[in-house]
Amino acid sequence: MTIRTRVAPSPTGDPHLGTAYIALFNYCFAKQQGGEFVLRIEDTDQVRSTAESEQAIMDSLRWLGLEWDHGPDVGGEFGPYRQSERSDLYKKYAHQLVDDGKAFYCFATSEELDKMREEQMAEGLRPKYDGRGLNHTDDEIKANLAAGKPYVIRMKIPSEGTFKFNDYLRDEIEIPWENVDMQVLLKADGFPTYFLANVVDDHHMQISHIFRGEEWINSAPKLLKLYEDFGWEAPVLGHLPLLRNPDKSKLSKRKNPTSITYYRDAGVLPEALLNYLGRMGYSMPNDAEQFTLEEMIASFDIQRVSLGGPIFDIEKLNWVNAEWLRALSPEELKNKILEWASNSDKLTAIAAAIQPRIELLSDAVNWGGFYFQNLPDINAESFTHKTLTPEQIIEMLQLALWQLEVLPTWSEENIYATLKGLAAHLDIKMRDFMAPFFIAIAGSTSSTPVMNSMAIIGADMTLTRLRHAVDVLGGFGKKKLKKLEKQAAELPDFLAAAE
Repeated sequence: MTIRTRVAPSPTGDPHLGTAYIALFNYCFAKQQGGEFVLRIEDTDQVRSTAESEQAIMDSLRWLGLEWDHGPDVGGEFGPYRQSERSDLYKKYAHQLVDDGKAFYCFATSEELDKMREEQMAEGLRPKYDGRGLNHTDDEIKANLAAGKPYVIRMKIPSEGTFKFNDYLRDEIEIPWENVDMQVLLKADGFPTYFLANVVDDHHMQISHIFRGEEWINSAPKLLKLYEDFGWEAPVLGHLPLLRNPDKSKLSKRKNPTSITYYRDAGVLPEALLNYLGRMGYSMPNDAEQFTLEEMIASFDIQRVSLGGPIFDIEKLNWVNAEWLRALSPEELKNKILEWASNSDKLTAIAAAIQPRIELLSDAVNWGGFYFQNLPDINAESFTHKTLTPEQIIEMLQLALWQLEVLPTWSEENIYATLKGLAAHLDIKMRDFMAPFFIAIAGSTSSTPVMNSMAIIGADMTLTRLRHAVDVLGGFGKKKLKKLEKQAAELPDFLAAAE
């Protein structure tokens, strides 16, 4: 049997550190045993999936040095490797499960299901699908289908007993069936959910081992039961520990930059980032702290993974990166610097921004230097303003941060619409409103147009600098933050208003 692992990211945002972390361990497990590694794109979310995000994922994984044997851009015998191109296959298998009595139609509307959950919560119960679709007679089902009534297909789940499975890293795990929902397999739009698509694809792509994050442990009964329902042999399943923030919470962009592209743009070497991710819960047999991907593969034993939550500490990452930088020769370092700074499209955008302001080429350093910084050198006094109070400044920076975090597309137009709308909502003149953003982004009020700068440096770097500004200004206590979150929830949709 060929050892074959995979990583299956969703192209709905920036490439996440967690994707690289999971990919690394699957990659090393396969390669150490002469196996193959598959990249599959889970783009069944037609609203949020984008081609730009897919390309960014592939670019970032390749930047790290993780190459795949099968994938959407390299092909392979198990393609296509985008789930959106396999829709007919999922529909076929979903209806096969219905025919075999392993799944059923549910015609409940979203309003009916919302009411169901509200009633359950009012009774102090955990919200859970109540199995109402199982009560339909054959005649009712035929009539609903003939009338074109929208439906989803759900899998049948036992109502009693427990499910046991052997986790490759954690031994036997037992989960009561009462804690498992009757999972939707095929959505009303005809697209599959994660569970159906992954089982069908992993079977057809002959995936032998799946190592995924521990947050998926509770879904293992549904996943493995689907293999049983189809009569297929299930891959070996193992759950890796989650990456965590220093406060032990799950790694999230609200507390740490989570995008691979942020660390690339900040000047982290790919070798150093991969080295650091490799150390997340894993130790080399010789206890080496600095090692290459090839060295990790050569001695890889996934049983050496520690199941404690690994802490992703940016300061520690910077230390690891410094060790890699110091090990370079001056010539190698020069080439690394030139490679890092030579993004042609970004340089062109920066050149356009500074061109009206420079008289000598050397002026480019003063006007364009902040584009290449990680965090500007600022303090609370940097934000002193003649009309805005410190409280107003920190609140509007935080509100803007939350609004910018959820932009569907990162563009100067969307940034402008968001900030202009927020300024008007807060009844602050645009000139006054934007002043703190110049400080937060460029570290100075003398800068190129700040919204253009935000578009150029990208979402990750912009959001990180805004979070840094909020921290520099003292941050928020829990009570104040909760009040501001309530205010944020009541803000209008500034993008829709601008259209």
